[in-house]
Amino acid sequence: MTDLPWTVWREAVITEIAPVTPRVKRFVLAAGFDGFRPGQHVDVRLTAEDGYQAQRSYSIASAPDGTGTIELMIEGLDGGEVSGFFQEVAEVGDRIELRGPIGGSFAWGPEEGGPLLLVGGGSGVVPLLAMLRHRARAAPEIPCRLIYSVRSRAEAIALDELEVRARDEPGFGLHLLTTREGAGRRIDGAVVAAALADLGIPARCFVCGSNPFVGAASALLLAAGLRPATIRTERFGG
Repeated sequence: MTDLPWTVWREAVITEIAPVTPRVKRFVLAAGFDGFRPGQHVDVRLTAEDGYQAQRSYSIASAPDGTGTIELMIEGLDGGEVSGFFQEVAEVGDRIELRGPIGGSFAWGPEEGGPLLLVGGGSGVVPLLAMLRHRARAAPEIPCRLIYSVRSRAEAIALDELEVRARDEPGFGLHLLTTREGAGRRIDGAVVAAALADLGIPARCFVCGSNPFVGAASALLLAAGLRPATIRTERFGG
């Protein structure tokens, strides 16, 4: 296993592929490194026979485990060059280029302590899932809550795992919001207040999702009294 600088492109091999939701697939890659922190991401680069290249960034869903593998959960997007390859073409044994891990402030480790509040919208839950998995393994005593907003239960990434964790792990709680199912609830001040009532004032809060979601969620957290320095955000999309 070679620990290369994050700027160096390396070859990774796809070892597992599995569906997660109707639009998301799980990919396990033998990437040859384990020195990453939960919340970080990698760049993936595809090169066509004519030399054309397409590149996208994907959060790591797995917690570091010493095996040199990483797990990505990639959502198929209409017209997506890279996501289209992963959804329609990629097979076990394929070799792809990636570099990383990338990301400094949007990463968490037990040394930062808790309580820990995680807020995710849609596929923005992926880097938060890495944090949850790492917490369960390395620091289960740290209290944690996850607010997860998604269109429907069928589109919720790793929902079975999250609900089992909420049932079985002391100190972890899940607040699931479905925006286009049932009552159609979006993140609001009441759900933030409920999470904080269970958790207390968090030492760290991580928010990930689309630009509108992160903006709305961050405003609610500030209105609830969280200090700006404790809130870390990551955004995707337009």
